[in-house]
Amino acid sequence: MATPESNLNRSNLINTPDKNGFFGPYGGRFVPPPLEKPLEDLTEAFLKYRNDEVFEAELHREYVEYSGRPTPLYYAQRLSEYLGATILLKREDLNHLGAHKLNNCLGQALLARRMGKKKLIAETGAGQHGVATAAVAARLGLECDIYMGEEDMRRQLPNVNRIRLMGARVVPATSGDKTLSAAVDEAIGAWVAEADDAFYLLGSAVGPHPYPMIVRHFQSVVGTEARKQVLAQFGRLPDMLCACTGGGSNAIGLFYPFLMDEKVAMVGVEAAGSGVETNRHAATLTTGNPQVIHGMNTYCIPEGLVSREGNHCIAAGLDYPGIGPEHSFLKDAGRVTYEAATDEEVMEAFATLCRLEGIIPALESSHALAYLEKLKGTFAEDALIVCNLSGRGDKDMDEFTRRKGLNDSPDGPAKGLFC
Repeated sequence: MATPESNLNRSNLINTPDKNGFFGPYGGRFVPPPLEKPLEDLTEAFLKYRNDEVFEAELHREYVEYSGRPTPLYYAQRLSEYLGATILLKREDLNHLGAHKLNNCLGQALLARRMGKKKLIAETGAGQHGVATAAVAARLGLECDIYMGEEDMRRQLPNVNRIRLMGARVVPATSGDKTLSAAVDEAIGAWVAEADDAFYLLGSAVGPHPYPMIVRHFQSVVGTEARKQVLAQFGRLPDMLCACTGGGSNAIGLFYPFLMDEKVAMVGVEAAGSGVETNRHAATLTTGNPQVIHGMNTYCIPEGLVSREGNHCIAAGLDYPGIGPEHSFLKDAGRVTYEAATDEEVMEAFATLCRLEGIIPALESSHALAYLEKLKGTFAEDALIVCNLSGRGDKDMDEFTRRKGLNDSPDGPAKGLFC
């Protein structure tokens, strides 16, 4: 078991993790012996290829020609007028397959091929990571198994069908709460059994070292693009970055290239579900404590604090009981502020963006929008804010209308949607 090299270092936020995979006291590698060698092999391969010119050129081509990058930094004029600030949406919903997930999947899949792996194993919550993994498996001719909680399969049936259509197998996770946490447990178990030939393509900035570092590296394309775009469009850096946080990959992808820009505030927005005062939420950094989960030391919601029955929150991709270890580090360092938005606030923000901009956001992304809506009327006149629109909401329409009680309306879902 690796141990941290040093305590939290407030002045050096970007040269992490250390060689043992720690972000201050968080992260590391807490795994059974059979996983030590596969993780060491993965670390060695990643360190070899991450700055390799041929690998980087191939990944760039895939980003441009397959994924459709760069994604726009969109001035949301009507939303800006409504909130009283200049709101720029980083349009990851326009990325191929409709979310930021493909950024990481392309990078890891190309790495898997260089390591000689024949199969991808992945977990998914909202289904977007499963769809992206299935797509890159099809793109590269690899076998693919996607583990998904039975409850998430119900909530995200369109994505289940997309995964199957691209030739991957969806394996129901039936343990625990039958959501993302169960899917992670069962996917890791499958990987242990097939580590010689299979590559575990982890979907968020969580898990044992080197996964948080790998996912951050590939998702940082979001923040790197946004930084160039905002400087080109406005001639200055934003006052604030805002992104939803579950495991934390879209947020760390946006935040990382700005971490040393002290005047840029950063806010990660968690899922408050029915409210952080209840037992139905997924607000890890708001209510949790550090402990070891899924091979890492990080903030977690203590067992028993939230209900294990039903949904933790409206967004399937955010109901993870932990958080990426780098987010834990950034919280303690005071570099990023973490807030929470309830299901009701999220649905209101979801509808607001639909109505004002003609954009249907993912319910995950709507957590970040909900936080901005709570600040309506309090922004400085010249405030410039970049919000990561991490995905599109086609997958969420059934859940949204069900929660609103509109599916059985004789006038159809549109009647009364914004009343």
